[in-house]
Amino acid sequence: MIYVTPMTIAETPDTKPAPPRVWGVGASVLARSHQRGSGLALHRHDEAQLLFASHGVMQVTTPSGRWLVPPARAVWLPPRFEHAVDALSDIEMRTLYVEPEWLAMHPEAARLNREFVVAVRPLLRHLILALFDPSADLQRTNLLVQLALYELVEAEDATTFMPMPIDKRARRVAELALADPGGACELGDFAREAGASPRTITRLFPAETQLTFKEWRQRARIMVAVEALGGGGVTIKQIAARTGFASPAAFGHAFRQVMGMTPGEFLGRVIKAWER
Repeated sequence: MIYVTPMTIAETPDTKPAPPRVWGVGASVLARSHQRGSGLALHRHDEAQLLFASHGVMQVTTPSGRWLVPPARAVWLPPRFEHAVDALSDIEMRTLYVEPEWLAMHPEAARLNREFVVAVRPLLRHLILALFDPSADLQRTNLLVQLALYELVEAEDATTFMPMPIDKRARRVAELALADPGGACELGDFAREAGASPRTITRLFPAETQLTFKEWRQRARIMVAVEALGGGGVTIKQIAARTGFASPAAFGHAFRQVMGMTPGEFLGRVIKAWER
């Protein structure tokens, strides 16, 4: 039987021992339920890891930034890669672990040596969930894992990634901006509190995040909106006001620029994920 162990996040240790080899395949799976507000502190695994929430929204934080993971996304983490996980709503997590030795033999191994978020299209979603079928045999499981890894490298989508600056002053500005999604403060206010000039921060952001501060802050506001939409119980109009947009139309335009779809289309995908 494939290795599937439902547990709550409170029962999950900060570091997980290597999962057993399944039927001679160097991969295993784990099912967990996480309650909103719970989280796992910074930790790492010997195995590579694909984190997918079949329901709910989570945030995965790594040294390079924060990945917001709604139901239509998943995060790939290479072996021994430090990360923290926060449940932004009640979530049902499905995790695939892949042993480094097995991963090294995969034809796409060179493209799987870094962190990234993928868009979980129907094929990848069904591949992940099929791995939890206890009746699957060795040959089928092997093919499912192989194909899932092929799909990962073709489905990369960085739209829900928030790169964090390395410079202490710029990082402080980023943290202050994340805490102010409504846009009550301006760059000058953040820079002053961080002990830097607005000009310095303006120079540091594109150098360290590949986004201007204006672009970075716009994406941060949209990430707050994605989190709210994924959690449910709030209207698009309310989210637009909460994130500092002058109107739902302005919010919709900005959301489409970042996410490639309207807030309504995104919400529709979330609802479909809930119903599956």
